[in-house]
Amino acid sequence: MNVIVDNAGLFWSGWLKTIEICIYAAVGSLVLGMAVAVARVSPVPLLQRLGALWVQCVRNCPLTVVLFFMAFGLPEVGLHGSYFWFGVAGLICYTSGFICEAVRSGINAVPAGQVEAARAIGLPFGAGLRLVVMPQALRSMVPPLGNALIAMIKNSAIVGAFGVGGELFSVADTLTSSRGLPALPTLTGVVAGYLLLILPFGFLLSRLERKVAIAR
Repeated sequence: MNVIVDNAGLFWSGWLKTIEICIYAAVGSLVLGMAVAVARVSPVPLLQRLGALWVQCVRNCPLTVVLFFMAFGLPEVGLHGSYFWFGVAGLICYTSGFICEAVRSGINAVPAGQVEAARAIGLPFGAGLRLVVMPQALRSMVPPLGNALIAMIKNSAIVGAFGVGGELFSVADTLTSSRGLPALPTLTGVVAGYLLLILPFGFLLSRLERKVAIAR
């Protein structure tokens, strides 16, 4: 416990940095994932194929490869930036495939009659999706979306291995490698930090899921 207590400030700053990464990645992956999901269910065949190609590529590619591509591949084509934003971008791209499938599963759970009813009253695809389908699909999306976001929070630890300084996992590397502190208590502090982030988030998702279930 002395390792954790003596370095509480460093663990705290790493925890806050991890939260920052997760917030940016969550917002970006939700926006991108929903856009890809809309493309996959759109009546335009080209958009459907492009959406399917995106999902298949990012979901079947290891996150480490995605991060390597962002950090070392993009500068080769003239796109330069900090490792922080490269790491966030890689996490967004990787998570968006799972978000897309969660959104698409919710859309597919809406009865086909609802879609036909929207068309019958003259709503175009976009308006029908926004006003009729999505409000009903959100009820089915909550569990898979929650699982995808929790997985994203845990995957943020890998971002710390790609030069993103100050992140919770990189704090452990600093304490063990640079300062020579024992690994077990250091990693215990890292695990505690992730649990303090994931458990409350999971609790809120459970409450939301129960509320949505009652609303059915």
